[in-house]
Amino acid sequence: MQDLLSYQREAWNRQSKTGSPWCQPVSSEQIAAAQVGDWSVILTPNKKVPAKWFGELADKDVLCLASGGGQQAPILAAAGARVTSFDNSDEQLAKDAFVAERDGIAIRTLQGDMADLSAFADNSFDLIFHPVSNVFVSEIRPVWNECYRVLRHGGRLLAGFMNPVFFLFDHEDAARDGKLEVKYKLPFADLHSLPPAKLADIQAKGYAYEFSHSLEEQIGGQTNAGFLIADLYEDNWNDQASPLNKYSPMYIATLARKLETSSS
Repeated sequence: MQDLLSYQREAWNRQSKTGSPWCQPVSSEQIAAAQVGDWSVILTPNKKVPAKWFGELADKDVLCLASGGGQQAPILAAAGARVTSFDNSDEQLAKDAFVAERDGIAIRTLQGDMADLSAFADNSFDLIFHPVSNVFVSEIRPVWNECYRVLRHGGRLLAGFMNPVFFLFDHEDAARDGKLEVKYKLPFADLHSLPPAKLADIQAKGYAYEFSHSLEEQIGGQTNAGFLIADLYEDNWNDQASPLNKYSPMYIATLARKLETSSS
């Protein structure tokens, strides 16, 4: 059986080629605006990340983690940061590189697993930007541990992730029948939770596998790694994505800080 990391890479390469909203490079006009201080990016589908979460970006080392697609990394680079884009999908990285070449900005691209940042030394970055992407890995504590290791003291981790309640429901059935019914037990994983026919459909379409993670794993995992949660917000999606959108936010974003001195 193909290993999970390779399967997910191929799935995201396909999605990047077919024009997903998360795979559309920003325009030259957006880059030019960012270069004069007019910019914003998202960790979740709709809300702009508060500017205060970034601090001063000029000449800071920023890791865009599992964030390829020609969107956030180019904007942050245009805003003055030294950006490294680290992603499992070479197609997504190619879009970051495309924008960089098109608009004359510098972005370092590197392919790899978000849970293995061994390509980077300890204390390499001032900020990590990690939008909703750990839904595609089965274990997230290694991600937080690695983020903590490669951040400098005083550094910031900006992360977006799914509210785990999303995975209680079959959203395709709900959209078709107009009924939201609890169907799956948490933690959810496509590979183990779906009936064979639905799993076969995902595989036939080449979609990436998804995994739910509890708030204990998402937020508690960050604090257990050593981070201090400094702020958070919730965000919605849209009613077409799921009827659940009418009743509950489906995304959470956190600002975490690595304290100036190591915790004992």
